[in-house]
Amino acid sequence: MSAETNKNATITVITFSIGPQKLAIPATDLREIMDPLPMTRVPGAGKFAPWVLNVRGQVLPLADLRLPLGITDKGPADRPEDARRFLVLELLLAGEPATVAIMSDIVHEVAMIPKSSIEPLPSNSMWPADFVTGLFKGDDETFVLMPDLSTICTAMAQRAAAAA
Repeated sequence: MSAETNKNATITVITFSIGPQKLAIPATDLREIMDPLPMTRVPGAGKFAPWVLNVRGQVLPLADLRLPLGITDKGPADRPEDARRFLVLELLLAGEPATVAIMSDIVHEVAMIPKSSIEPLPSNSMWPADFVTGLFKGDDETFVLMPDLSTICTAMAQRAAAAA
């Protein structure tokens, strides 16, 4: 790939919010966006993925990214409760394909962003560097985090197994 082609390369992402934080994941990881379904609490499960969902006969863990990303604020009070969605993702976890669901307070859009606009996480960042691949400035001038979902899910599963 030439330097000029690489400079113009883009990535398609899905943007969503958890609390006040806007995030983006590669569209290639997304299988579907779902309205909230009944969640079943799993006794003894860790705080990261304490629930499972039944998605057309497939039982999927439902993860909350608030914990690993340190998101404590609930976000705007005027955000409608019915805006919540579950994102069903296909990820590689410890090198194996896995289907998981994550919670979002609102899904914004599908966007194409230039790869050149993705910046590394600053060294003095409040976000865990191991869990974020980069960030970019969104249309509204806020920073959009790009979480490393495979690393987050693998690390949180290992922590839960070690605690058990």
